[in-house]
Amino acid sequence: MRTETAQTVKLSEYRPSDFLIPEVALDIALDPHATRVVARLTVEPNPAGLPDAPLALDGDDLTLVSIALDGAPLSPDAYAANRDGLVIHAPPRRPFSLTIETRLDPTGNTKLMGLYRSRGVYCTQCEPEGFRRITYFLDRPDVLSVYETRIEANVAEAPVLLGNGNLVESGPVGDGSRHFARWVDPFPKPTYLFALVGGALAKVGRPFSTMSGRAVDLAVYVEPGKEGRADYALDALERSMRWDEQAFGREYDLEVFNIVAVSDFNMGAMENKGLNIFNDKYVLASPETATDTDYANIEAIVAHEYFHNWTGNRITCRDWFQLCLKEGLTVFRDQEFSSDMRSRPVHRISEVRALRLRQFVEDSGPLAHPVRPSEYREINNFYTATVYEKGAEVIRMLQTLIGAEAFARGMDLYFARCDGTAATVEDFVACFAEASGRDLSQFMLWYEQAGTPRLAVTGHYDAQARTYRLDFAQSIPATPGQPTKSPAVIPIRLGLVGEDGGEIAATSPRLQADGVFVLDEASDSLTLENVPVRPVPSVLRGFSAPVRVSRDLGEADLLTLLRSDTDPFNRWQAAQTVAIRILTRAATTGALEEPAARAYAAALAVFLDAEGEADPAFAALVLALPGEPDVAQDIGADVDPDAIHAARDRLKALIGATLTGRLETLRARLAAPGPYSPDAASAGRRALRNGALDLIAAADPVAGVERAAGQYEAADNMTDRLAALGVAALTPETPKREEMLGDFRSRFADEPLVLDKWFALQAAMPEAGTLARVERLMGDPAFSLTNPNRVGALIGAFALSNPTQFHRADGAGYAFVADKVTAIDKTNPQVAARLLTAFNTWRTMEPGRRAAAEAALRAIAGRSDLSRDVSDIVGRTLG
Repeated sequence: MRTETAQTVKLSEYRPSDFLIPEVALDIALDPHATRVVARLTVEPNPAGLPDAPLALDGDDLTLVSIALDGAPLSPDAYAANRDGLVIHAPPRRPFSLTIETRLDPTGNTKLMGLYRSRGVYCTQCEPEGFRRITYFLDRPDVLSVYETRIEANVAEAPVLLGNGNLVESGPVGDGSRHFARWVDPFPKPTYLFALVGGALAKVGRPFSTMSGRAVDLAVYVEPGKEGRADYALDALERSMRWDEQAFGREYDLEVFNIVAVSDFNMGAMENKGLNIFNDKYVLASPETATDTDYANIEAIVAHEYFHNWTGNRITCRDWFQLCLKEGLTVFRDQEFSSDMRSRPVHRISEVRALRLRQFVEDSGPLAHPVRPSEYREINNFYTATVYEKGAEVIRMLQTLIGAEAFARGMDLYFARCDGTAATVEDFVACFAEASGRDLSQFMLWYEQAGTPRLAVTGHYDAQARTYRLDFAQSIPATPGQPTKSPAVIPIRLGLVGEDGGEIAATSPRLQADGVFVLDEASDSLTLENVPVRPVPSVLRGFSAPVRVSRDLGEADLLTLLRSDTDPFNRWQAAQTVAIRILTRAATTGALEEPAARAYAAALAVFLDAEGEADPAFAALVLALPGEPDVAQDIGADVDPDAIHAARDRLKALIGATLTGRLETLRARLAAPGPYSPDAASAGRRALRNGALDLIAAADPVAGVERAAGQYEAADNMTDRLAALGVAALTPETPKREEMLGDFRSRFADEPLVLDKWFALQAAMPEAGTLARVERLMGDPAFSLTNPNRVGALIGAFALSNPTQFHRADGAGYAFVADKVTAIDKTNPQVAARLLTAFNTWRTMEPGRRAAAEAALRAIAGRSDLSRDVSDIVGRTLG
């Protein structure tokens, strides 16, 4: 493990590589503990590099066997090598060949970076810096190479051998006990996109014809016996490929596209060229084992990784500071795909809920950083919600700002101009400036400044002049390293709603054609004309910018928006805002304001009567209360998680009691008419039925557990069964609850991904005994501290999804997670560092909890054996 202090890498200090490696030929003989890698590199000086530079290749925990230049062994004094690097002191100033042989132990590679084994399957993960764990190389994204890979393995151990590109040759070796496959990828790529797989895998496949008529073989590889669970992923891949042709004009470019599902994977999936490797939870699905959310995630992540073929692979990033260029753009593309496959308003609300839960918290804490960071110490720690989700919001704002047509022209120009290159954010934005004719230099601040802008909106109606003035003011809080900020460009889509519910067609020369006002100063005003009555402003429609908004609207005005706004997002937002206000007051005073709560419940009743059955998925979102983290963000300082939880429980019980009759009727009407289907409409009906069950149980926990038990037993799909178990898990401990949990464990004893749900439900129980329960569950035979999915399901769920117990007043939750972080860090630093981010909000807690969290963090920071990953996170978290 590298335990030395990481060097700070700065964007301002970027310079091109001194050498290029246009061609790579790899010969990899797989063995569980002694894999042989022979890398034959074509190396040439880079005209843009330093003329007398040595050739310094990256390595990480490598064993060098031999090295030759132009076929002749290098003398020991010609180079210096250790496990973490290789330097040739005076390389030729002409093109030359370099042959390097290394030895690897895939079985012992617990970091799951480079080449490792997962349940007997050889696989790789090279992003961002895993290739240097395979061979010495210029392991940076701006060095693009054409790869030829020969893979050799024991036939019985690895009958399937897969690589990047197209298969050009395969056959037996020697006596036939071993075999080989040779793969060639004709498209230059950086090291992080290299991949290979070898193992006993089953294939599910079908042919695909591109828009120009080229044939492509599509395949998903899974553990034998799980073929039937790969059908949905394969269908999602086919739909993604067709959608990208239609929406962006992007056609696939190889003869094959392979997806492989593995059980041990640090991330969700990886877009290696032509050979995507997935965490198996984002591939495997059946009605009995996967929820509606699982199906939606599989669809989205398969699409995301496929879309990288153009936004990430054909056009990659010049350096890791440009990570948002491939990730933010590709998240935007997968969000658009999912919106077209499902309900666009419902999907948009889901995107924003996730953004606020993860990225807004990140942006307001010690780990805040710009969408494009200016420096880093460990790049593994910048695969963040800011880079991905906020990065996607920046792309969406760009589309809103310049319009859909100019955005499409800009994308076409980007694909044409930057294909085959390692690009920068400046290269990307320049295409849209040219396509739209607009100056986007101020817009670039979204990439450069951390923090979530705060937008204050006040309205003033002049009945005599029939005008309505909206005053806007923006500010961006200080973040680490950025005490002061410049005003951002904020596109604000807006409309006016009459008190009687009608849309008011107000006008202003400062409004764009689609109702967008652009705020690009610290403050500004917009006067709307032809306003016959006092309106209720509907601001930031569709969540047109990732900002926090404060409005001078009373709760009556907000409920008008809930009833009558034509924008679905702002209807949902109105309900959330009313609920957050009620909950914030209750959490800070200790008393629920019943008149306000009953008015809110009555408004929900009216909404359900009018629209509950018309759009169940949307109704389920409106009916769901804001989460405890949402309320904590609203309070902002001296947060008491127990007070928030108690307030939310009281409001939830009141709403459930008010609506029980309606909810029971609705549940009966929405009962599934036939066998399970994961389509959006069916999922929406299940979401509303299960949300109704949750509220009914909140009003009467004893009866609620019995109702939940009935649904649990009758369920023919995992969505309904898990929802029922989840309702029971949130009620006080009873024999029935424990009986249901025991039955689930027995019923799915041989299903690791399903047991992850069982672990997570129990880890999130908001009760005093949960920490002891989690500690007991770590001894369950299905749990493993070395498997990222198991760790995330149990310890991650406790730290990230259980505010009352992670933030226990006695500090035991902090101490437990800190102990597990240091234990996991010894084998898998990435997983440990990700778990440590749960402490991101520690400074917002009340003083007692704040002191306990700081003590746990300082105990970690005081260790001398930390990985770079954990050392970086704990250092920044403490500030």
